Amino acid sequence: MRTLLLILGLIALAIGLLWIGQGTGMIAWPASSFMIGQIQWAGYGAALAALGLVLIWQTKR
Repeated sequence: MRTLLLILGLIALAIGLLWIGQGTGMIAWPASSFMIGQIQWAGYGAALAALGLVLIWQTKR
């Protein structure tokens, strides 16, 4: 169960960081993404990344 939570946490953290980068316009990949430059996606990404960190932290307890 811990391995599954760790994997989900890492995936959530990676996707969250990607969304933050796209939302702030720092990452323009893929070029046709509707999320680029849309600041609300940076907020969604921050929430998802935080969830990922919580999941990772829970596996280390």
